Amino acid sequence: MLNTILGYLGLGLMLGLAGVGSSIGTTIAGNAAEGALKKNPEKSSSYMILSAMPATQGLYGFVAFLMWLGKDFAADGAMLFGVGISVGLVCLMSAIRQGQVCANGIVGISQGHDVQTNTMIYAALPEFYAILALVAALMIK
Repeated sequence: MLNTILGYLGLGLMLGLAGVGSSIGTTIAGNAAEGALKKNPEKSSSYMILSAMPATQGLYGFVAFLMWLGKDFAADGAMLFGVGISVGLVCLMSAIRQGQVCANGIVGISQGHDVQTNTMIYAALPEFYAILALVAALMIK
């Protein structure tokens, strides 16, 4: 019974924390975009691209969730809990930090600097760890 509870809790944390991280990350960048639109509205497509980047961590959590969904929770609940909390926390922190990087890039673009490409490169660095967490979760399975 305890393993089943741990399994469902791990599955929920995997999906939930990744989704919460993406929500926070996209709103951090989105808030910067809203302010930037007042200063330089013709760059709105650049703002939108950078604002959407942190949404991917929620997708990684969802993919891991789908891959682990058919597991036998009674036998593998503790392992699923460990995997779930690990993937969830990595995706949560990655999305938040990526949102902050993107927000800074948005501000730079609104001030007339050509930093979109560099910002996307810098923003890919925290995302790399979310990808590693997803790959590790798939390898464990």
